[in-house]
Amino acid sequence: MILRLWSFVLLAALSAGSVAQAEPLRIEITDAVIEPLPVAVPDFVAENGGAGPLAADIARVVAEDLKGTGLFREIDKAAFISQISSFDAPVQFPDWKAINAQALITGAVSVQGEQITVKFRVYDVFAGQELGKGLQLAGTRAGWRRMAHKVADQVYTRITGEGGYFDSRVVYVSETGPKDNRKKRLAIMDYDGANNQFLTDSSAIVLAPRFSPTGDRVLYTSYETGFPKIYLLDVASVGRRVLQSREGTMSFAPRFAPDGRRVVFSLESGGNTDIYLMDVETGAEQRLTNAPSIETAPSFSPDGSQIVFESDRSGNQQLYIMSASGGEARRISTGPGRYGTPVWSPRGDLVAFTKQSKGRFHIGIMRVDGTGEKLLTASFLEEGPTWAPNGRVIMFTRETQGADGQSSLYSVDISGRNLQRVRTEGGASDPSWSPLQK
Repeated sequence: MILRLWSFVLLAALSAGSVAQAEPLRIEITDAVIEPLPVAVPDFVAENGGAGPLAADIARVVAEDLKGTGLFREIDKAAFISQISSFDAPVQFPDWKAINAQALITGAVSVQGEQITVKFRVYDVFAGQELGKGLQLAGTRAGWRRMAHKVADQVYTRITGEGGYFDSRVVYVSETGPKDNRKKRLAIMDYDGANNQFLTDSSAIVLAPRFSPTGDRVLYTSYETGFPKIYLLDVASVGRRVLQSREGTMSFAPRFAPDGRRVVFSLESGGNTDIYLMDVETGAEQRLTNAPSIETAPSFSPDGSQIVFESDRSGNQQLYIMSASGGEARRISTGPGRYGTPVWSPRGDLVAFTKQSKGRFHIGIMRVDGTGEKLLTASFLEEGPTWAPNGRVIMFTRETQGADGQSSLYSVDISGRNLQRVRTEGGASDPSWSPLQK
């Protein structure tokens, strides 16, 4: 897919004085509950024959992406006074003001064979001006959803000032069958549950898939041999290979280093579990911890200089940070209860974790120095947080109680608002969010 700037001239009727007086349209993302921004998303204009259905579908995905954040409220099309019949026609701002639309998104789609072109504009209605420059995207019919997600990412960024996360994917463990005989296999989907594909069969238990920094490979743990072993899978070809560890050991809980060349993981040998680092190409290992306690669930900081992990060295599960080369670790969790599955935010400012306290499970966040702990969720059982590429949304597993309990994926933003279930085909667990696609 090609993404390129599409330049155009601002409306000539917009005077310099009105620009100076207009307050810029911006959602400030804070912990406070906010009123969602009213946004109008008319169907995109079909610029030639055959583009009509795609134009409507792309506009619908853009609107759903924005609504799903909890920051935007879509205005019902039945309320529209103006209609967008030409992409280049002047916008009738009074008509959009009258229905309280604060942002307006217009677009157009053209089709030539299997190739499609999408262009769009974003307007600040009350200021009567455009936000940024338009973009034109060129791609194939098969990639129309990605193009819609890219448009939504641009709109989100222009209005919030934050990076987008819609053009991304999630790898997870798909679950079927009764709780006492659950079949598990790896699957991958768009962040919103569309375009689901299976990467493995259900002949062996698979756990904890983790994307590479470039999103083209996945690490996971499999019991294919009867013992947990780490596998490396190429997403495009679905080819895979085992990352060999020493005979008689069990390896699990892998994650890539930010450079994509090394993997940090847990290795059990002789009843003791420690954290190791492995070079993906050569298989060379480096031991990072050496303690009689259980050290597991390591996760690199974005700059690759530190690792956060869980350990029971203090008597129960707590979170620690150490240098990426090993050595002395400092404890960062201090509250009551048990802490596990820490994951460093892609922004580098926070650590997400699972907490068990007073018979409930929580997904929480804290600063990397251990301050500012905040619990975002609570339920019978939830675990395994993973960060959206922009570091503002977390996806995790939630399991319902009882013999018929089922695992599902949920997402929540870091303010604790906008908790919602992620659409999947059947049960799902162990999500890992990819970076934005290239």
